[in-house]
Amino acid sequence: MDPVLQSFLAGFPILLLHLMVTMVMLTVGAALYHLVTPYHELDLIRGGNVAAAISFSAALIGLAIPLAVCMARSVNVWDILIWGCVTLAIQLFAYRISDVLLRDLPGRIQSGEVSAASLVAGIKLSIAMINAAAVG
Repeated sequence: MDPVLQSFLAGFPILLLHLMVTMVMLTVGAALYHLVTPYHELDLIRGGNVAAAISFSAALIGLAIPLAVCMARSVNVWDILIWGCVTLAIQLFAYRISDVLLRDLPGRIQSGEVSAASLVAGIKLSIAMINAAAVG
């Protein structure tokens, strides 16, 4: 058998496992994010709130960036699980702290202020990049 094909057949199931574990962790992280925020962005998005869509999109990307680095640097699925949980906890904690420190921002996002959502998006993505670099 061709070595390239053999390598693919050996590695593809591992790729699928790592991808699946990371996607499940992203889904769990998004659900936890939804629970810890002082407002429910999905409900606001369904109502047409652009600010909430910006904020939630940044949260998803912010959760995905450190998870992607965990997956890229992992040697096995346990690395992804352990470091992925750590990065998700850091992200969620940082988001909650920023919501508390910037008290008026959650209300401004609820009222649809895009400028407030842009600031929150910047905070979420900045934290994610630093978090990803720390585990990378």
